[in-house]
Amino acid sequence: QVQLVETGGRLAQTGSSLSLSCLASGHTGTIAAMGWFRQAPGKEREFLRAIRWNDGNTYSANDVVMGRFGITREIAKNTMYLQIHTLQPDDSAVYYCAADTHLDRLSDYDVADDYDYWGQGTQVTVSS
Repeated sequence: QVQLVETGGRLAQTGSSLSLSCLASGHTGTIAAMGWFRQAPGKEREFLRAIRWNDGNTYSANDVVMGRFGITREIAKNTMYLQIHTLQPDDSAVYYCAADTHLDRLSDYDVADDYDYWGQGTQVTVSS
């Protein structure tokens, strides 16, 4: 089992930046990749970025996301990060991290149902 806890969500102003963290515990040696998703009220869960745990290679939903959302990880701390730049009101959502224990192509880590473990989410609210 892997447990995930997201932190860092808060009320932020438009145009500012924010960093979220996801701490993994338990059988972290089984993690192949981790990802960040978000879900706004009334909308489906949306994939943002993923990172392969062993080599740090990343995948992004699209170029716009890649430009505004940075993903990194610190293996020694079992922690993944999401840096969000130039926050917009549309970024308001619950942000979730997830862990996948299956080795796969990076481009296949964008499917929420494929992930094995999820955190409870952290709320980001961007004021206009």
